Amino acid sequence: MNVVTKTNITEYPLVSRGKVRDIYEIDKDTLLLVTTDRMSAFDVIMNEPIPYKGVVLNQITLFWMDMFKDILPNHLIASEVKDFPEPLHKYAADLEGRSVLVRKAKPLPIECIVRGHITGSGWKDYLKTGSVCGHALPAGLQESEKLGTPLFTPSTKAELGEHDENITVEQAIGMIGEELARKVEAVSIAIFSQGREFAESKGIIIADTKFEFGMLDGELILIDEVLTPDSSRFWPMAGYTPGKGQPSFDKQYLRDWLSAQPWDKTPPPPALPENVIAETKKKYEEAYSILTGKALPC
Repeated sequence: MNVVTKTNITEYPLVSRGKVRDIYEIDKDTLLLVTTDRMSAFDVIMNEPIPYKGVVLNQITLFWMDMFKDILPNHLIASEVKDFPEPLHKYAADLEGRSVLVRKAKPLPIECIVRGHITGSGWKDYLKTGSVCGHALPAGLQESEKLGTPLFTPSTKAELGEHDENITVEQAIGMIGEELARKVEAVSIAIFSQGREFAESKGIIIADTKFEFGMLDGELILIDEVLTPDSSRFWPMAGYTPGKGQPSFDKQYLRDWLSAQPWDKTPPPPALPENVIAETKKKYEEAYSILTGKALPC
């Protein structure tokens, strides 16, 4: 199994090369998603990879999608290279553990964010306005405090290198219609709540997360990544104390290091020292092993 920063599969057309994923079209109904070890922060791709980070993201997503399949169907077809089309078998060292075949869906034009704790951009908005994405909140909340009920706070989807913009539920309704928006809100909160309960039983707080959904044959399905250290904030329950930022099992460690550098958060990014790479890798792998009870398959 290789460390992978970029794939070059010549047998199938490359549809997209995003911050983390390379996507190929297998046929008109099927895509190959490859989760690389590219690392992005503040919407900028770092020059150095985090070894096997893509395997962590892919394997955690598979774990959660299996758990949530009774709440909502997902786009998965196969997750082992031996079950992929024969032309892909020669790329096994690059694909194993980090790739999936999926049904091609039409992604919704919104990111579906659920917040269980007040932190990050939500905390900044609360300090300014007393609300988050149109949700009025009680006065006197502390940073990192658990909210009474999870909040659905959608955002727009930005192009590569741009920033997503928080929107209200009413704005989301204007984009995708009330019936679909309300269904997405309910499903997002249901999945988040079940995932959060499970994670807490393992000693991890999921403070917030981002889901993506798509439409396939007129039905809503779960796509992309689910409750990973890239799309979520994972905090250790041990030592959790509201009123400050929390240590994490996600990319927040890297964000904090970058924020302490003389960098304006535009390309090119600063070079990542070996110790920062190693610590980030460790945090991702810890999240996987704590949640699944397994060692990383690489």
